[in-house]
Amino acid sequence: MWCRKLYVCGLVIMVSGAAYSQKTDRDYLRSGNKLYNDSLFVKAEVDYRKALEINPKSSDVMYNLGNSLLMQQKAKEAMEQYEAAARLEKDKEKLAHIYHNMGVILQSSKQLPQCIEAYKEALRNNPKDNETRYNLVLAQKQLKDQQQQQQNQDQQQDKKQDQKQDEKDQNKEQQEQQQQQNQNQQQQQQNKDEMSKENAEQLLRAAMQDEKDVQDKVKKQMQVSGKKLEKDW
Repeated sequence: MWCRKLYVCGLVIMVSGAAYSQKTDRDYLRSGNKLYNDSLFVKAEVDYRKALEINPKSSDVMYNLGNSLLMQQKAKEAMEQYEAAARLEKDKEKLAHIYHNMGVILQSSKQLPQCIEAYKEALRNNPKDNETRYNLVLAQKQLKDQQQQQQNQDQQQDKKQDQKQDEKDQNKEQQEQQQQQNQNQQQQQQNKDEMSKENAEQLLRAAMQDEKDVQDKVKKQMQVSGKKLEKDW
């Protein structure tokens, strides 16, 4: 598990003997920290927001508010508070905490390149933070595994596309062969039909010629036997 305990930024408050009826941003910050340490994160959020209403540029309040939101599984809202705190904070150790927590959120949402940059930024501000260094190494390994997995998926996808193209080419070739075969069959049938027609015409002509020959023979025979026979009384 790469998430470490979230730190709250406390303030050393010098209180004079005079009593104040109106709470300050530091009062709400201190109250929010107590609630946070008691795991009352929703109530802590309320006090942190009240502190921000009084002092909108308090990076300590932004960071602690981010922590209380993160403990409520409101990662997106927590990230917004961390980003705002990082723009204002000047203390390197606090910046290291901010970027570490940003890295945790990014790592949990699988945004590994951004996560790695956040951890690196945390280490630039605190090179001795071994917990962040461990998280960085883990994130780098996860990114490598993720890239390898994506590469394998791309290769599988390319292979499937090649197979589909091969099947498409084979189907096209089979269709062309079938089409050619159909054309050949049609041509053969047409030739056969033409030959049959020609044969029929030849047979008809032959039959007609035979009939003519027969008729001619009959006529000749009739001419030969055409004498009028005398009656034998």
